[in-house]
Amino acid sequence: MKRWIALVVGVCAAAALPALAQAQTAVKPAIVFSNGGKFDKSFNEGVSMGAEKFKKETGIAVAEFEPTNETQFEQALRRFAQRGQDPIVAVGFSQAVALEKVAKEFPKVRFTIIDSVVNLPNVQSVVFKEQEGSFLVGVLAAMASKSGKVGFVGGMDIPLIRRFQCGYEQGIKWANPKAELIANMTGTTPAAWSDPGRGAELAKGQFDRGVDVVYAAAGSTGIGVLQAAKDRGKLGIGVDSNQNHLHPGSILTSMLKRVDLATYNSFKAAQAGTWKGGVQVLGLKEGGVDWALDKDNEKLITPEMKAKVDAAKADIASGKIVVHDYMSNNACK
Repeated sequence: MKRWIALVVGVCAAAALPALAQAQTAVKPAIVFSNGGKFDKSFNEGVSMGAEKFKKETGIAVAEFEPTNETQFEQALRRFAQRGQDPIVAVGFSQAVALEKVAKEFPKVRFTIIDSVVNLPNVQSVVFKEQEGSFLVGVLAAMASKSGKVGFVGGMDIPLIRRFQCGYEQGIKWANPKAELIANMTGTTPAAWSDPGRGAELAKGQFDRGVDVVYAAAGSTGIGVLQAAKDRGKLGIGVDSNQNHLHPGSILTSMLKRVDLATYNSFKAAQAGTWKGGVQVLGLKEGGVDWALDKDNEKLITPEMKAKVDAAKADIASGKIVVHDYMSNNACK
C-alpha cells in the first residue's frame, strides 16, 4: 500500500513540473534608455530602479544600453532583439518610430515603450496622467509660496511637458486663484534634457522675478534647477523619481511618475507568462503618479498642506476633480 501511495505522489509531482515551468518563463530582459543617461536622477533612473528590483528578486540580469544620440535607438533595439533579449523596454517617446520599425521585424519579441503608444500586438505602451501628479505638487507649491509667485522649468518644449505645466498650473489655481505662474522651457531639441547649467540659469531668472517655489520637469536639466533653488534659499520640486534626498530641506516634494513600476511589471509579467500588449494609462487612481513625503521634506509640509493635497488627491481619484489634459486639445484650462 505504501508503495502505491509513493507511486501516486511521484506521478503527481512529475505532472506538476510542467506547470511550475510555465509559471516561471525564462526571460532575458533589456532596456534602451532615453537621452540624459541612466543616472539622470530622474526619468531614466526611475526605470533603472524598477530593473534593479526585478534583478534583486529574481537574480536575472537586465541588459542595458545608454544612447548618446537618437540615431542609436533603432540599432540598439534591433541588436537586443537579434540577441534574443525579451522583453525589451524602450524608454521615452523619442523611441516610438524606431520601436515600431523593429517590433514589426521581430513579431515574437515583446517590447514595452514608456511615454508613447505604438499600436502593434507585441508592444505594450505605458503612458501616464502626469497632469494629475503635477496638480498635486501645484497645490503644495501655491500653499508654500510666500510671494504668490511660483515657477516651472520644463525640458524639451513638447506637448508631454506642457501637460506637466498645465496640470501644475491647475493645482496652483485650485489652491490659490491669485497665485502667478512663471514658466520657461529649456529648449526645442533633445539636448534640453541634459543641460543643468541652463536649468540653473532659468531658475535664477525666475527667482529674480519673485518666484520662491519652482517645479522642474526637465530630466537631468532639473538637477541644475534644484541646485539653484538650494543656493538661493528657495524651494524646488523634483520630478519622476523621488528627488527629495538631493537637497533635504529645500526640495518641497517630488512628483512621482512610476516608471519604475512600469518596468518592473513588464519584466515580471513576461516571467509569469501574463504579459500583454496594448495600452496602459496610469494615473492617481492606478498608482501611476503621486507626490513624495518622507524624512527629507516632512518639515516643509504643514498639516494644512497635507490635508489640502490629500483632499485633492482623493477628489481626483474619485473623478470629482477632473484635471484637464493639455495633450487632448493643446490648451490649458
